[in-house]
Amino acid sequence: MISVNVKLFAMVRDIVGAGDFLMSLQERSSASALVSALGMKYPELEKWRHHLRIAVNGEYVDEHHVLKDADEVALIPPVSGG
Repeated sequence: MISVNVKLFAMVRDIVGAGDFLMSLQERSSASALVSALGMKYPELEKWRHHLRIAVNGEYVDEHHVLKDADEVALIPPVSGG
């Protein structure tokens, strides 16, 4: 098992009810596996799944990126402004 620090922003934080937390995953889990696990626990998150950007340790990654123990994973929703 690995433990990653998950950071959530904006409406994703509102859906989950927390801004950051530790999450345990199987070794060699992908970023997509993390998002899937959160989607199962928080079904409302699923409708945003394909709009989220994923950053690991401050760098954007694709959904196939393999996570390592102690990684910091940020889920970043679409941003709008003016």
